[in-house]
Amino acid sequence: MPDDGQNSSLWMVFALTTVISWGVYGILLHTGQAGMSDAQNGRYKAFFWVGIAYFLFAVLAPAIVLIANGASWDMPAKGVIWSLLAGVVGAIGAFGVLLAFGAKGHPAVVMSIIFAGAPIVNALVALSIHPPAGGWTSIRWQFVAGILLAACGGMMVTLYKPGPGPASPPAKSSSLR
Repeated sequence: MPDDGQNSSLWMVFALTTVISWGVYGILLHTGQAGMSDAQNGRYKAFFWVGIAYFLFAVLAPAIVLIANGASWDMPAKGVIWSLLAGVVGAIGAFGVLLAFGAKGHPAVVMSIIFAGAPIVNALVALSIHPPAGGWTSIRWQFVAGILLAACGGMMVTLYKPGPGPASPPAKSSSLR
């Protein structure tokens, strides 16, 4: 029986690669923004370089793979339009992260809200586009519990994020009188 990828665990490696990449995205972006040493425009400068990176990885890499595979460059309008829309909402989301940081959102909280909220939105939109066979009433309680747990997780991280460590005692001045 040919392996269609469903019987392989390679998909999990790629999924976990994305988890790690997106998991460090926020803190790296915030660090890049701060590293620009420009309180007013640093976030836009950082996002400019994110765009350069997206170009390198999202344009050049697939172009190389398509060329190496000898793929046809015939692309139906429906696929192009939906793909462009996906890129637009992805870029808007990335820009929203940056704007949240600029509005003094803490990276751990901002990213926790995003990574707790995005799966909820994804599940609801996917169910709306592709409803389950028995309709919404056929959705199992475990799915609903997962949605609620994701929401609670995002809320708890937001409310109870670790603050800076305990304040250091003031340094004692040594005077040589």
